Amino acid sequence: MDAQTLMNITQQLAVGLLDSCKIFFLTLLFSMPLGLLVTFGRMSKWAPLKFLAPKNLVEKLKLAQSAEGKAENLPLGTRFAGGLFFFKPIQWIIKVFIAILRGTPLMLQLFAVYYGPYYLFGIPITNEYRFTAVIIAFSINYAAYFAEIYRAGIESIPVGQYEAATVLGYNKVQTFLRIIFPQMCKRIMPPVTNETITLVKDTSFAFVISYPEMFTIAKQISAAKTTIMPLIIAGVFYFIFNGVVAFVMDKIEKKMNYYR
Repeated sequence: MDAQTLMNITQQLAVGLLDSCKIFFLTLLFSMPLGLLVTFGRMSKWAPLKFLAPKNLVEKLKLAQSAEGKAENLPLGTRFAGGLFFFKPIQWIIKVFIAILRGTPLMLQLFAVYYGPYYLFGIPITNEYRFTAVIIAFSINYAAYFAEIYRAGIESIPVGQYEAATVLGYNKVQTFLRIIFPQMCKRIMPPVTNETITLVKDTSFAFVISYPEMFTIAKQISAAKTTIMPLIIAGVFYFIFNGVVAFVMDKIEKKMNYYR
């Protein structure tokens, strides 16, 4: 393979790299705030039937949650009534949502988002919809993962900080924005960095619906010219892309370690 051919392949892959970058940045743009909303739903304590619960049942359940009691020691009827009156529908729905998205392959979700409108509603599929389907599928999928990371960060904050904020006169919104959220961001940086690096590689999954990102173009050139060189060049591009992302995230993480 001469230098001119190699240059042409590199230029074509560079165009595909720009599309991979668009997928990467738009997925982060939509999935990170969406993940926070999913987290709020996952941690929702809203129970619509709670006000109907008898007072003695509430006292028994509180005792079971204390250090002295265990829910397993309660009668079966009491546990059933507690589950009925304190059922949290939003939390349950979000749990199912997260379980489905984390328990099924991203490729399958891409197929569902891309072909779903046609098979369910008869809406014609256009070439322009490919990119939209990729962004929707990636954003929803990564929102589920980010949501669990956010939840872990929020639940790692000691209860005493909430109590201190209440003593200082902060409401729930002020407590979250001024005290909990900054600490959460600091604590979740390592797993967020890991997911971000994984996203760089996952952009290649867009090929399953024939969106022309870098890996799709590399496969097409490789098949047309019967050479593995385009795939090797694409691998180098992915490695460099990942290196840049890892470097930036490492700088952000170090900047947030303000107590060290």
